[in-house]
Amino acid sequence: MSGHFLIVEARFYADIAEAQLAGAKAALSASGASFEHVSVPGALEIPVAIAMAAASQQQFDGYVALGCVIRGETSHYETVCAESARGLMDLALVENLAIGNGILTVENEAQAWERADAAQKDKGGDAARAALALATLRQRFGI
Repeated sequence: MSGHFLIVEARFYADIAEAQLAGAKAALSASGASFEHVSVPGALEIPVAIAMAAASQQQFDGYVALGCVIRGETSHYETVCAESARGLMDLALVENLAIGNGILTVENEAQAWERADAAQKDKGGDAARAALALATLRQRFGI
């Protein structure tokens, strides 16, 4: 499927975000899809940005959520991981949005890099491919 997608990227860990973004852009480009890209401060803002875009006059076939949450010394990690995932899932289920979730939830920076690097696990590319697959499914069901 080609189509037009919105990549929403959390910039809290800028270098990791750049690696994820490169993977997502490559995957969308390889499929022939066009895309736009916006940045938000952190993972909690990603579902909000997608909800705003979905409610706008712009038409997107799907969304790619990119971010990284690294465990720290407080319970904030659990809140950010759970609430960002819940926000994306709520949007996908209630609004029938095609969302590829590429928000990394990791223990340390080494795990984040392994997942963000397109030459390793390429989770940015995986999120884009998930959004493409779901957008194709939406199209098949006439949504």
